[in-house]
Amino acid sequence: MTQRRTPPPSGRARPASAATRSPAAPSPRAGSTPKQTGGKAATGSTASGTGQTPRTTGRSGGARPPGARPSTGRPAGNRPAGTRPTNARSAAGRRPTNPTRGKGGNGGSGRRSAALRGGTPAGNPRRRMRFLTVACLFVLSVFGAQLVRIQGFDATAVAQEAQLKRESAQIIPAMRGQVLASDGTVLASSVVRETVVADQQAVCTYGTRKNTCDPATSEEAVQKAATELAPLLNTTVSELVPQLTGTSRYRILSREVTPLTWNTISALGIPGINRDRRETRSQRTYPQGTTTAALVGYMTGDGKPGGGIEVMMQKHLVGTPGKQTFEQGRDGTIIPVGQSSLVPAVDGNDVTLTVNSSLQWYAQNALAQRIKETKAKSGTVVIEDVKTGNLLAVASYPSFDPSADVGKKGAQLSNVAFSDVFEPGSTSKIMTMAAALEEGEVTPSTPVVIPNRLPRYDANFKDSHEHATEYRTVAGTLAESSNIGTILVSETMKSKTLESYFRKFGLGSLSGTGYPGESRGILPPSNTWSGTKKATVAFGQGISVTAIQAASVFQTIANDGVRVSPRLVDSVTEADGTVTTTPKSATNRVVSHQTAADLSRMLEGVVSPDGTAEEAQIPGYRVAGKTGTADYYDARVGGYSGRTASFIGYAPADDPQIVVAVIIQKPTYPFFGGYVSGPVFKDVTTYALQELKIPPTGKKAPKVTLKVTPEEALSDPTVLRNGHKRSDR
Repeated sequence: MTQRRTPPPSGRARPASAATRSPAAPSPRAGSTPKQTGGKAATGSTASGTGQTPRTTGRSGGARPPGARPSTGRPAGNRPAGTRPTNARSAAGRRPTNPTRGKGGNGGSGRRSAALRGGTPAGNPRRRMRFLTVACLFVLSVFGAQLVRIQGFDATAVAQEAQLKRESAQIIPAMRGQVLASDGTVLASSVVRETVVADQQAVCTYGTRKNTCDPATSEEAVQKAATELAPLLNTTVSELVPQLTGTSRYRILSREVTPLTWNTISALGIPGINRDRRETRSQRTYPQGTTTAALVGYMTGDGKPGGGIEVMMQKHLVGTPGKQTFEQGRDGTIIPVGQSSLVPAVDGNDVTLTVNSSLQWYAQNALAQRIKETKAKSGTVVIEDVKTGNLLAVASYPSFDPSADVGKKGAQLSNVAFSDVFEPGSTSKIMTMAAALEEGEVTPSTPVVIPNRLPRYDANFKDSHEHATEYRTVAGTLAESSNIGTILVSETMKSKTLESYFRKFGLGSLSGTGYPGESRGILPPSNTWSGTKKATVAFGQGISVTAIQAASVFQTIANDGVRVSPRLVDSVTEADGTVTTTPKSATNRVVSHQTAADLSRMLEGVVSPDGTAEEAQIPGYRVAGKTGTADYYDARVGGYSGRTASFIGYAPADDPQIVVAVIIQKPTYPFFGGYVSGPVFKDVTTYALQELKIPPTGKKAPKVTLKVTPEEALSDPTVLRNGHKRSDR
């Protein structure tokens, strides 16, 4: 039997086909009464007042009439003419069920059949919503817990970690203190040097108004940048172009750029050209160059002192670096409102030496010229103030350029005046004479008979030249610089006595300046002297001294017999301007006033026409001094090779103000001290007297007896001669 459909109360027809029926409305079982829902008749019920019976959800046994179209859920009589029927969807908006489902003869829908068969029902929106809500709440709770931890429990630690990531620090280099001469001339100073770097991927955009490199314009942009930078970086365009071309983000162009030059470079506005603040450093400069290099010293490549005053005064010269901290963004830009701190750098103290820059310059050049003329190996000139012991000049040759020669093979970086030792030769005879005079064994006029040879133990001693037997006084022995006569004078004393005077004059000990690398010299104990050793020590062989020690011996005689330790540093000036003068040098009397006066008059005879150093005379001034010629021990050959030629003296002799020592090693023949070093002494001393404004005294030198007749000598019971025992001591 075919059931008739009853349209829903709303006027819309329920879908007739199982394919278009809502799966939410299952077909009623046979014989059951359908329920009313929302004013609509359930499928299989009869709506009152319509006289229609709806179709079952299953297919009826009868065939569809020919030409009839399936019902679309709207009564055919209510469809407007000329309109197509519209497939109505179920009220729940679900897809129509498959019409093939629902077969089985029970008249129910396919969904109902599936449910009855135990299949899985479709997803429930409420369940999905609950699941999503729970998931979101879980995620939010995780974030909330993390937020509580960060903002509550770990707030300080997290803030510090973030601060450290943003924080950057820059070391502010401290300027090393200056080294100054006594007249204020700068001998060493420090300047700031910037490191300029290039970002090659940015330089190629210079002048192109582009943000990235363009092969069509990059070459021209780099060429333009190189043209502007080359003169500022002290290089050529051809050398700079390869440094600016490529893909490197960090290429060092120069480490020697001054702050002023960097300001000029920065003003060009070339993209990618920057300075590396981390590489900002202090560089040492030496305005006087080779003139004072051996004395002042140098700095190594790693910024450490390498010698001279730089090492000696390191604790005063070195400064304390500062530090600046600031916050910066990820791109390196400093955050203006970020936290920052500044610990300023403290510059080192300035050190003022006792050295006079004019005297140092003149002595250095005079020495260099003479060494070249005589083809000598090396030499030194020392100028010392007689009264204070201040070293006014310490010239050393060969010298070096502290800005270019450090690290080069064969460079002479030491100061030979302090480090090199040599046998003093005849210049040390004044110590033997001073000891004998002080001990009362001789007087300046004591006769001395000087043979051509003097046998002692297994040696025969001689003078620098062959001669017949000579009759001299003790003063004449010194003026003539006789080795034999000096041996005879030394034999009036015990070896221990002679050694004690040598040590009082400063031999065998440091000078007291504190100069690094200074040698003590060599003075063996007298109890180790052999018979011939005692003889050689008396005239300056078998012992070794430095130029500073040799000059100090003459300073003692010139200063009325009082030794003043050499002094090199005058004062230290702190960053705040406080000046601290270094202590005065220690003094000690070595010989009496009378001995010093007698010896000084004897030394004036050396530069007389009858002496060995007439070349050292200075017009208008009285000069006292002594020549020295000794064998030179060359450590490179392991033995004696060449000569040491020296002249040491002071002026004015009657009112001594300065001592000048000139020592030249291994000159070519003639190698005698008077000939080689005497002219340098005269030249340097003359200049020093004028520079220091020391006038001549105008007094004439007293006459000193240098020679006696044989009769006078032999008739004097105090005469010194070989094999003669003195009757009156």
